[in-house]
Amino acid sequence: MEGHLLMIEDDPAISAMVKDYLSKEGYKITLAQDGEEALRQFASASYDLVLLDLMLPKRSGLDILEHIRKESSIPILILSAKDNEVEKALGLRLGADDYIAKPFSLIELAARVQASIRRATLYSNPDDAGQASDLKLLSVGDLTVDPGNFTVTKRGKEILLTSKEFHILKLFLQHPTRVYTKAMLYQLVWNEEYFNDDNVINVHMRRLREKIEDDPSNPRYIRTLWGIGYRLGEG
Repeated sequence: MEGHLLMIEDDPAISAMVKDYLSKEGYKITLAQDGEEALRQFASASYDLVLLDLMLPKRSGLDILEHIRKESSIPILILSAKDNEVEKALGLRLGADDYIAKPFSLIELAARVQASIRRATLYSNPDDAGQASDLKLLSVGDLTVDPGNFTVTKRGKEILLTSKEFHILKLFLQHPTRVYTKAMLYQLVWNEEYFNDDNVINVHMRRLREKIEDDPSNPRYIRTLWGIGYRLGEG
């Protein structure tokens, strides 16, 4: 079994098509057709990933996204016909890990699902994450990153990050003098070729800064080098 997915989609035809395809790929699929049912299903079982439509009856997809993200760092993949930068940015800012616009390729969807679960599994299984030398505590300023337990604390208080946010922050602390371009970050964190989609990087960086910085508009931990990329600050 590849994993248990919760698919929140009000179109029965799309749900049936995706469930049929991903079931053949080895996934268990639980369906929810509206926002209220989605929250009930999410609370009733353990899932490896959520497939979430934005346009839902009873409660919106963004409302569901915000609710889930407050209590879980589970990978969330948005599937929506609302394919514009505003919706992408809003969805990613609230905590979505990825976004696919309708209509989508089932082959691409399966690949994105597999990649998201693989990344999340990596961060929840220290034995698979690397050698002991890669698991030492990393600190800058008031921040401490524990690669072994996949936790981040600031002044002793834990900060909940998604797997991508954790990976981004860990990269900077592991290589404090290195400058990362957006292309480098995309290739290292998303494990995919960079196609100049600055919006994805910008939104994830802004969301990370909102969690770790005292003043996100004047960041201390992750500095922007205009026209070049990002590097770790002194904290």
